[in-house]
Amino acid sequence: MYDYILDFFHTSSSISIAVLFWLGFYFLLALWVFFYRFFILNNMITEEQKSLEALVSATEQMPKSINMIKGIVQGQLNREVLHIWKQKLLQNASAGLTLLAIIASTSPFIGLFGTVTEILEAFSKLGGSGNVSFDVMAPVISKALVATAGGILTAIPAYSFHLILKRKMYELGIALQMQLDYILSKQQAQTIRF
Repeated sequence: MYDYILDFFHTSSSISIAVLFWLGFYFLLALWVFFYRFFILNNMITEEQKSLEALVSATEQMPKSINMIKGIVQGQLNREVLHIWKQKLLQNASAGLTLLAIIASTSPFIGLFGTVTEILEAFSKLGGSGNVSFDVMAPVISKALVATAGGILTAIPAYSFHLILKRKMYELGIALQMQLDYILSKQQAQTIRF
């Protein structure tokens, strides 16, 4: 196996090797973004669910995360300010999702580019030799398809990670919306009493 890998790098074009390193970087970047954002989103969801429970049990008047909006006095909280709070939290939580989408959508094309350049180079080398048999062409095409496989292998986890994080964002959005609705309904109930 080691000899095959070594032979692959010695016989491949510099473009193909650059493509494989690019895809390797993309793969590691997708893993890092996913795990980093996954744990952050899990923590945010847990905190917002605890905050909702504290609001409902009346142990807190406002969510702890509302402090991110500077200079707001409790009496100034209205629908618009709470909407800004929710959108700001969702904006902060969604960092990295675009990068995963870019990796998932461009990786197959990067791999295809590597395959095409490798095949073009192989045809230019084999074209001058006259008759070429299948025994000669099969290994060349097989080696060229490694870049396409690398692109697909990078895109599948990145796309899956993107969908998992989108689901976490949805869960966070629901927790925030429930808090927002509860605060507004409580304010409305207090206004009606007076």
